[in-house]
Amino acid sequence: MTDRFVTDTLNKADTEFDISLRPSRFADFVGQPKVKERLELFVEAARGRGDVLGHVLLSGPPGLGKTTLAYILANAMGVNIKVTSGPVIDKPGDLAGLLTNLEKGDFLFIDEIHRLQKSVEEYLYAAMEDYVLDIVIDQGPHSRSVRLNLPRFTLVGATTRSGLLTAPLRSRFGLAARLDYYDTSALQEIVTRSARILNVDVEPAGAREIAGRARGTPRIANNLLAWVRDYAQVKAGNRITREVADRALAMLDIDEHGLDEMDKRILETLLQKFSGGPVGVHSLSVSVGEEPDTIEEVYEPFLIQQGYLKRTPQGRVATERAYEKFGLKPRGQAPELF
Repeated sequence: MTDRFVTDTLNKADTEFDISLRPSRFADFVGQPKVKERLELFVEAARGRGDVLGHVLLSGPPGLGKTTLAYILANAMGVNIKVTSGPVIDKPGDLAGLLTNLEKGDFLFIDEIHRLQKSVEEYLYAAMEDYVLDIVIDQGPHSRSVRLNLPRFTLVGATTRSGLLTAPLRSRFGLAARLDYYDTSALQEIVTRSARILNVDVEPAGAREIAGRARGTPRIANNLLAWVRDYAQVKAGNRITREVADRALAMLDIDEHGLDEMDKRILETLLQKFSGGPVGVHSLSVSVGEEPDTIEEVYEPFLIQQGYLKRTPQGRVATERAYEKFGLKPRGQAPELF
């Protein structure tokens, strides 16, 4: 089975499917208890004052619920939300179009906010702080600045790489919250809830099997559930047991530890071609045929979290657990004598 097939299969859930499983209230949002508690308090205080919610920055790896929380916040405040992303806003005029169409209290959600153009970001400072937008019209001696007054709005920014945010932008958010990977119990609860929405019959052991291979990420858990649902519909009488989930996920080359084909290719390459490392990410990416950014942002966090890989100043190094996974002896370890 090719990586492309696996990738296409896991990403087949379209926007409508994702939205159908998205909770709309804090009460239905599973996991991230500390973040949820802070956000609920933030909302309650703003509503108690009859005020607009302050700006919120949500950070963390992809698929953990940043967009979902933005919608929940807007729903809790009873306002509209407009959604965009950093790379889409090319110039200040694009930002002006978004902000001038907001009403008082409305939310503007900017995904991947760290990818905003510098020129756009600088216009955002005054908009967030003073609710004004200074636009320069024309060029040269005929240029002039026009100040637009904006309604008081809430900016919710989401980023997978908070370290790339500039200090001036980060300081203008009233509340910053980081989302972390989920444990298996929380993911099992998410899978069970999603199965109920999808009218899928899933046993607790089946839900836990899916959750245990979801890499700590709700989005992946829901995508795996969609695949297992299809498998159960065709081959298992529409019922998801542990055995059915295991067979379905084995078709995607996802093992019992949640490692997929590319995870294993990265580790095998590191162990066999580079003697366990250290090796630079660019050399590793060439060897496995994947972009360096994808390795760093998609695959490495999980491999590091699970103890298969570590980053050092010299490069990537395989851990003892990686050697054990493939039945190899760590480099420098003496062979057993018989």
